[in-house]
Amino acid sequence: MTRIDAWVWSVRLYKTRSAAAEACRAGHVKLNDQTVKPAQPVAVGDTVRAWVNHRDHVYEVTGLVAKRVGAAQARQNYIDHSPPPPPKEVLASLPHRDRGAGRPTKRERRQLDRLRGREG
Repeated sequence: MTRIDAWVWSVRLYKTRSAAAEACRAGHVKLNDQTVKPAQPVAVGDTVRAWVNHRDHVYEVTGLVAKRVGAAQARQNYIDHSPPPPPKEVLASLPHRDRGAGRPTKRERRQLDRLRGREG
């Protein structure tokens, strides 16, 4: 029996075990499409969904590991069913504000609303 937080940490979805547990508590990790607590046990054949780095990752559990292992060995414990990442052109076209630029002005906010499809 392996805990969900230990499993997602050991297959290298999260850098630390505490980050994996926090992601479970925040609802970013789902087991068979249900939000779970960090101590929820994982079994072979389960589906694990995790929101990591602004992407949805979908894995089918094929092996149980409780300790962190190398990347090559980690890949043997799951089958990746994740959707492909968006193309770089789409990411580059998204609006970007410089960090520390402050709040958007009224004009910038209206432009953002128009871009998002909201009139205002």
